[in-house]
Amino acid sequence: MRAVLQRVDGAHVDVAGEVVGRIEGPGLVALVAATHDDGPEQVAAMVRKIAELRILRDEQSVLEAGAGVLVVSQFTLYGRTKKGRRPSWSDAAPGQVAEPLVAGVAQGLRERGIEVATGSFGADMRVHLVGDGPVTVLVDV
Repeated sequence: MRAVLQRVDGAHVDVAGEVVGRIEGPGLVALVAATHDDGPEQVAAMVRKIAELRILRDEQSVLEAGAGVLVVSQFTLYGRTKKGRRPSWSDAAPGQVAEPLVAGVAQGLRERGIEVATGSFGADMRVHLVGDGPVTVLVDV
């Protein structure tokens, strides 16, 4: 699994003009992608990283700060751009594999007591955020 974590001061995602997920105040936007061989071990490792990385202000994690996380599925994180001008998406897991894995990340964070909002898997989403820092971290597990 792969994620891009961005420290934010509020964020929301909308689909067709309707807000489907929102976090208020300090937190993280987590763009999350799965590849073909990901499973429960990678989900657990990603949950741990998102919950415990000390990337909020004062070197706090979202757990320590009581902050929220907006989880958005982002298969394009596995785009390969080494050859040619069109990215290859072959490293990204297909939707039927990726959707439960990304949902598992959101659920795992909730089970740790973190406020979680999500986008809509496979939808044409608009992600709005107020970047804080800016602080952006790439996580591979």
